[in-house]
Amino acid sequence: MRALTLVALLLAAPLPATAQRVVSLNLCTDQYLLALAPQKATAVTFLARDPELSAMATAAATVPTVRADAEAVLALHPDLVLAGRWGARATLDALARRGVAIERIDPPADFPAIRATTLALGARLGATARAAALLAEMDATLAALPPPTHQPAIALEPRGYSAGPGSLRAAVLDAAGLENAGDGSQLSLEALAARPAVLLVLAPPPPFPSRATEFLSHPLLAHHRRRTVPAALTICGGPWTARAVAQLAR
Repeated sequence: MRALTLVALLLAAPLPATAQRVVSLNLCTDQYLLALAPQKATAVTFLARDPELSAMATAAATVPTVRADAEAVLALHPDLVLAGRWGARATLDALARRGVAIERIDPPADFPAIRATTLALGARLGATARAAALLAEMDATLAALPPPTHQPAIALEPRGYSAGPGSLRAAVLDAAGLENAGDGSQLSLEALAARPAVLLVLAPPPPFPSRATEFLSHPLLAHHRRRTVPAALTICGGPWTARAVAQLAR
């Protein structure tokens, strides 16, 4: 229902006459802008260039970055600014007072919402054909998955937090044919060790020592099966998230 509301709101809003200079102030909208209409990307956040966080890091490498500062954004003369629902509120309010068109986007938490967001932003950016192509590729990836195994799995965040129901990572587990055994709580080493049959779904280990993930190397977890999925595919939901599902389901 939320996804349908998002589509209705975006498509009902008046389109800028010439949305050719688009600035993004959010990691999720960075990626949608770069995927749908890179030629219109006037600036994105610096996070878009980080391959650990962004599925569109390569495309972002040649796009200027901007901080969430009203003066910095106004200097770029955008005719449309994309942003998250809650971040950069003071900056967005200042831009709105100057008459800049703004779209605030909720991060999609499942594949229906990804579809709705892709279609809505495709329409807003004048990239409906590109949106359709991205969704066709997503659908083909999901349609090619093997039969579900329903194996219990826990998608772990740093410090042992599990992906609970209603989260994007839970939707990824479900699409991959796994059973989400997480509830969103922080799981102790002992709690995980007591469930050796559970598949642990993790981001690739960082290239530096981290206390947030060091518990995973404990001998008590040595016999747990593990699969890694790049965090960049699941931090922000988009058509690219189907690749995370394919990696888990193979």
